[in-house]
Amino acid sequence: MKTIKIAGVPEHFNLPWHLCIENGEFEEAGIDLQWTDVPEGTGKMCQMLRDGETDMAVILTEGIVKDIIAGNPSKIVQIYVKSPLIWGIHVGVNTPYKTQSDLENTKAAISRLGSGSHLMSYVNAQNNGWNTSNLQFEIVHTIDGAVTALSSGTADYFMWERFMTKPLVDNGTFRKIADCPTPWPCFVIAVRNEVFEKEPSIINQILEIINLTTEEFKHIPSIDRTLASKYNQKVEDIREWLSVTHWSQYQIDKTTLEKVQKQLYKLNIIEKMVSYETIAK
Repeated sequence: MKTIKIAGVPEHFNLPWHLCIENGEFEEAGIDLQWTDVPEGTGKMCQMLRDGETDMAVILTEGIVKDIIAGNPSKIVQIYVKSPLIWGIHVGVNTPYKTQSDLENTKAAISRLGSGSHLMSYVNAQNNGWNTSNLQFEIVHTIDGAVTALSSGTADYFMWERFMTKPLVDNGTFRKIADCPTPWPCFVIAVRNEVFEKEPSIINQILEIINLTTEEFKHIPSIDRTLASKYNQKVEDIREWLSVTHWSQYQIDKTTLEKVQKQLYKLNIIEKMVSYETIAK
């Protein structure tokens, strides 16, 4: 039995992994796939890959591209979710902010530097014509940290996947004032170079197993109710999420990777653009 450690956010996107693990599909292939939930998100997972705390990560595209260029010894081996991530822009329910323009020159709550919530605040600022050098950040680590920050006023707005934060909108903790979709596929699978070089066939087997499940995922009986129950969501919200979410079984292409790099470079998030082979297998 070969042990492989994998990390991902505790969100509905990753239920296919848990189903495969629970059904013993990796075990049947002689793989002990050990999953770690990382509520802190992409910035934390980048650090885990660097430190060897995880072998693989299901991670936001922009975050891992930035970190590989900055020296993370990992590569993207496949797109996991090819549809954009729809980031909701949230404010505290008792704040005066009503529109995006009200948020210019205010402080964003982010999980950590290099995270999706950090990088997408730059994309959102650019979309609105704001001066990105004026962006301010409060590191809050998790959604719970964002609730505290927005409630206490130490931060003014928080960007997070809009379906995962919807229960907080429904219960009156947050108010959502806008959406900001990523201009690229949202999640990829990254593997530490050392692991891929030692165990290429094991990594390929893992990808084959998860790809079979994601291809059929939407057709699993009552999957909407399963997701709603597991992730504290309303069934109608999950159905909407399923209608706009599309998994992938293919590697990221050069054009898409170039688009991501150009955007990050334009925003001064990366200092240089690198070859496709530097980032992807």
